[in-house]
Amino acid sequence: MAVEKTHAIELRHLRYFVAAAEHGSFRKASADTGIQHSAISRRIRDLEHRLGTPLFLRHSGGVCLTFAGQRFLPRARQTLRTFGDGTEEIAAIKRSDFGRVKIGIYLSIASGFLAELIGLYADRHPKVQIDLIEDNPADQAAAIRRMQLDAAFLTGQRTWRDCETLPLWSERVFAVLPRDHVLAGHGELEWQHLADENFIVNEAGPGQEIHDFLVQRLAAFGYHPQIRVHHIGRENLLPLVALNRGLTVVSEAMTAARFPGIAYRPIAGEVLPFSAVSSPKNDNPALRQLLDLARSLSGARETAAVTRPVLQIDVSAGSSQSPDRLQ
Repeated sequence: MAVEKTHAIELRHLRYFVAAAEHGSFRKASADTGIQHSAISRRIRDLEHRLGTPLFLRHSGGVCLTFAGQRFLPRARQTLRTFGDGTEEIAAIKRSDFGRVKIGIYLSIASGFLAELIGLYADRHPKVQIDLIEDNPADQAAAIRRMQLDAAFLTGQRTWRDCETLPLWSERVFAVLPRDHVLAGHGELEWQHLADENFIVNEAGPGQEIHDFLVQRLAAFGYHPQIRVHHIGRENLLPLVALNRGLTVVSEAMTAARFPGIAYRPIAGEVLPFSAVSSPKNDNPALRQLLDLARSLSGARETAAVTRPVLQIDVSAGSSQSPDRLQ
């Protein structure tokens, strides 16, 4: 029975007990806590009843602790301190003062929306650990469903089972070609210009998506592109373009990668949408803060795009112009 009584003790019992012990008076504890004197006296009697022993000796000048009260005081203080630390920690997590967010990526973060988003988030939440994980979209969506990944930033408008998709931004598509290629003299390319070209992609992501993208676009004009797959990373694919091993295509953010001997040329009318994919069951506060910031940044970019003048900028390796300023 004694154990059941102890479990019935409430935090307010402990707070009133500690206040009375520190002030040596129920009346002074009442003034300090803002709780009525009668309520403090009644709750301390409840506490003594639950513990089965007096905690205070009452006298005309106030109260003093019994031997049991002296032994109980440090434990009561520790309990309140532990609870206070716990609530502070939960509040800090809710504010995203610290925590961890695992982000799946499938594109370059050298520049563009995603680079800006991660930079802003890191500045605003410096104690949140940001883990970037590169994988193919299907595996990232599966990891999101298993709560092993908080969010993934993916191309296209596909919906993923048991996931929420938040459209955020879009990027132009650029052809990557040798600097001395005849098409490098064009300010903008049409798909017909690329119909007879050989292309290269890498085996890892997003090589397969680029392969399918090229086949789909050129098939619309009756062409079947020659595409060679290389078992290398993306960072080694562009130097192969400079060596005349074939052309490739990238999203606008990737044009921040500067390699000698290559040129980037936009493909007319081609725009890739990008979205954040996450689980509606994921209650990670750090993730919610990230998605809120992404929405805000996306809205700000849309507003700026309406008022920004259109500029024509040549994008070639070695150019002093920044790809981030492309329209």
